[in-house]
Amino acid sequence: QVQLVESGGGLVQPGGSLRLSCAASGSIFSIYVMGWYRQATGKQRELVARITTGGTTNYAGSVKGRFTISRDNAKKMVSLQMNSLKPEDTAVYYCNAESPLLNNYWGQGTQVTVSS
Repeated sequence: QVQLVESGGGLVQPGGSLRLSCAASGSIFSIYVMGWYRQATGKQRELVARITTGGTTNYAGSVKGRFTISRDNAKKMVSLQMNSLKPEDTAVYYCNAESPLLNNYWGQGTQVTVSS
């Protein structure tokens, strides 16, 4: 199993940047596919970005070119750099870890609010 703790959320103006971090503990981090999901009020949780064990990334179309996911296996961390933020990026952001057996683990979430 793996435990996940997110940090870095907050309030930012449109066009601004935030960096989310997710610290993992409790298991061999490098074997997990890591992802960031978000859930806006009244909407379903959606995939934002994910990164495989080999470093391959994929992004939701709405964030491509603005967000960058990265991982540091030695530090057991995954990050999401978010640039050119828009009000529609406002949501609770969740860190996710998917094991080779397709078990999913979630962090507690961190609020990102984009507003002037």
